[in-house]
Amino acid sequence: MPNQLIVVVEDEEDIREIVLYNLRREGYEALGFESGSEGLSAIKAKHPDLVILDLMLPGLDGLSVCQQIRLDPALKSMPVIILSAKEEESDIVIGLGMGADDYMTKPFSSRELVARVRSLLRRTENAGVNHDQQKITIDDLLIEVDRHQVSMAGVAIPFTATEFKLLYQLASNPGKALSRDQLLSRVMRDGVIVVDRNIDVHIRRVRKKLGDYAERIQTIRGVGYRFMG
Repeated sequence: MPNQLIVVVEDEEDIREIVLYNLRREGYEALGFESGSEGLSAIKAKHPDLVILDLMLPGLDGLSVCQQIRLDPALKSMPVIILSAKEEESDIVIGLGMGADDYMTKPFSSRELVARVRSLLRRTENAGVNHDQQKITIDDLLIEVDRHQVSMAGVAIPFTATEFKLLYQLASNPGKALSRDQLLSRVMRDGVIVVDRNIDVHIRRVRKKLGDYAERIQTIRGVGYRFMG
């Protein structure tokens, strides 16, 4: 297993130590921080492979840390898992809307957390998703699989790994309705357990970033989504 670095930002020492222990036992290098500002400084300095982030942190809260990660060009594609006691659907929607790739609620299974970490790292490493089609061009919209990049009129648009995979899956199947279950199996694969609502939140973020092309992603009521090329 590659010596991948994971930063854990969690103010509860017992939880932080449990997470660190389980990650290290799996062969990951893991560093823990108890405040949002300390965690963000470490993330900017060390550029970890993945971040596990609590929301209710002293000082700079978790949502602000996640927002800062997504605003930084050098960090914007870094996978982020939120680990929080906030379990209402509205909290999950807000967390994912701020740019997190996954959301787990406390209390949690250490085995499941490690599985999600492993899966998200694998998805990020294999960011091409499906290499049958390396480039998709629709007027001024360009999706480049090998570069993991989306651009409009030559201007690159930052997409997280999950957002990119969702857009690619839809755009590479023009006119075909894909159910939420299909998107879940193709994008959030490898046994990762996510609530169905996650897909809707990610789609909303993809549409927002696509601007004038947003209307090409159509909602099929009771089914899922399709992309009109």
